[in-house]
Amino acid sequence: MEKNETPFTAAEHNIVQQLAEKLGIAANSATIYGEPVERDGITVIPVSKAMYGFGGGSGAGAKGSEEGSGSGGGGGMVLTPVGYIEIKDGTSRFRSIPDPQRVVKIVAIGCLAAWLTTKSIVGLFTKKHL
Repeated sequence: MEKNETPFTAAEHNIVQQLAEKLGIAANSATIYGEPVERDGITVIPVSKAMYGFGGGSGAGAKGSEEGSGSGGGGGMVLTPVGYIEIKDGTSRFRSIPDPQRVVKIVAIGCLAAWLTTKSIVGLFTKKHL
């Protein structure tokens, strides 16, 4: 059986590279550190955390009487504000913004720990000693 191979174009070979370049352009320092805002002698520079990912695919070959082909790709980026830099009277300091999900996580872990501790204590007192 003869294998039908389709030559790939340069775009198919470089699809992942193209995605990385496009996302890299979006994740530059101006995105992480926002535009400075000045008011009443205080300059504030917003700071974010960036996470991005990408993937791509390709294909070839034929199945049955169909002609083979393929391609694809995608990517995404998430920016999360983490704080701001405050510049006042020639000094600067970073001020963090509390993560609202942190409280939910702490409460959930605390409830789980309390339940496990209570279960263990109740188990100790309800065991019959020989």
